[in-house]
Amino acid sequence: MATPVIVEAVRTPIGKRRGALSEIKPMALLAHVQRAVVERAGIDPHEVGQVVAGCVTQGGEQGNHIGRHAWLYAGLPWQVGVTTLDAQCGSSQQALHIAAALIQAGAADTAVACGVEAMSRVPLGRSVYPDDPRPPDWSLDLPDQFTAAERIAHRRGLTRRDLDDWGVRSQGRALTAWDEGRFDREIVPVPLAAAAEPSADHGGSPPRADGDGTITRDEGLRPTTSEGLAALRPVADKALHTAGTSAQISDGAAAVLLTSEERARSRGLPARARLRAQVLTGAEPHYHLDGPIRATAQALAAAGMTLGDIDLVEVNEAFAAVVLSWCRQHRPDPDRVNVNGGAIALGHPVGATGARLVTTALHELERRGAATALVTMCAGGALATASVLERAS
Repeated sequence: MATPVIVEAVRTPIGKRRGALSEIKPMALLAHVQRAVVERAGIDPHEVGQVVAGCVTQGGEQGNHIGRHAWLYAGLPWQVGVTTLDAQCGSSQQALHIAAALIQAGAADTAVACGVEAMSRVPLGRSVYPDDPRPPDWSLDLPDQFTAAERIAHRRGLTRRDLDDWGVRSQGRALTAWDEGRFDREIVPVPLAAAAEPSADHGGSPPRADGDGTITRDEGLRPTTSEGLAALRPVADKALHTAGTSAQISDGAAAVLLTSEERARSRGLPARARLRAQVLTGAEPHYHLDGPIRATAQALAAAGMTLGDIDLVEVNEAFAAVVLSWCRQHRPDPDRVNVNGGAIALGHPVGATGARLVTTALHELERRGAATALVTMCAGGALATASVLERAS
């Protein structure tokens, strides 16, 4: 079997709700990273065998097989096959898993895994579920994600202060990462020329950009102190989470290009990382979002590793309680977890976040000269994903 390796990984800046990216149609946003990852890899796009794209709310502007139509919109070869999938928040991470499996099985020599979500334009779930899709006799206790986060906080004995402290940490680390230029190599600037006409219902303001007309920086960062978070009202009465300890509604896209190790060698391409293990697993419905704990255990077992073998960990910050619950169960070295902040500070464009986390983890491994990373996410429908990356050079 072929050994899949990551050759290139890119992402857009993450736009905040009604922010700089809100004027750009999701198809154009995804096309932008699809084209960029191929160009940065320096390959002929005809060499791509298959594309796997993740997107959560596949309705409205994100419907009609967005992965395929974005590829065509990008001016990339029509001969390439494309699959669009929905594994909820883990969609583009699962796209990576499937792309790697296609290479391993010999079904493709080179593949692109990618994802997009324009949550300003297509609110999460609205276009897909205008009515409750559940049958009348549905009795499963699968709560909404906010309720799940509160249940997790109570399950682990977390306090409002615990959550606020994590929110401050996320913002502080993300700001340091930007100040030190840690994200520069992974970012594909988005020109305002990529913008299409505004959506009728997102209510966005005119996009803001750098002086040269490009969007280059994540928009979710904001000055944050413990005192400031403590003063925020909770999302619901008597709840623990606030807007400062929850992932932001965001717009963005990311893409990863993989090929076989043999092909990379023959073509002189950099084999930057291998996928040691991949997991998509179910979580307890009652807690909905606590699945990264189980996904991590499964991924480490599949890789024949322990958490002590992992140099960097990315646990998606859907809510502060999700990460803190994972930390209490796995007891990692905290200095290895979300070292550049997370979705609380940077944002969470749900269909793109898995590929974004892998992109960030890869570049941070290279920056540090470290060897291994774990990326794990909770996902809607009581699912969770996990990937173990190992630098190949």
